[in-house]
Amino acid sequence: MSRRLEAHGVALELPTGWDAEFSGTAPTAAQSLGGEAFQPLVVHAGNFRLPADRGDFGSGAVEAMGTRGVLVCLLEYEPASAETALFKRSRLPRSVGVNDVAPHTLQRTIAGQAGTQIFCSEAGRAFCLYVVIGSYKRRATLVPVANQVISSIQVA
Repeated sequence: MSRRLEAHGVALELPTGWDAEFSGTAPTAAQSLGGEAFQPLVVHAGNFRLPADRGDFGSGAVEAMGTRGVLVCLLEYEPASAETALFKRSRLPRSVGVNDVAPHTLQRTIAGQAGTQIFCSEAGRAFCLYVVIGSYKRRATLVPVANQVISSIQVA
């Protein structure tokens, strides 16, 4: 059984036992035109209890997750970024591959963990999808767990 979470034009389905939080706000038309300060949307979803104090890329959470842990982060960047080369991929991926995760792609290396980071744009919005798994050795089992959530992400 899963539950749907939706906020700020982003929705996702959480499998049973997952914890998630949306923070920040979606961009307004005025922000897109430079009229207001942009406040990025940050989504954290994990198959473990997320600590209240954590950074955008999951610092605080990655230290708390065990070897069976999975953390999916979706971070939004300023709307103008969607037109840059870094965000040229035109859609959020609907899955990541087992060979896409590696220890050297983490924001901060933690022994045994692995991850991937993908920059893209969708619906005129710029995003980074950042995924961390608790054990590189268990990637064949953990990546499909992450993909359950990744495949459900929708952006309006």
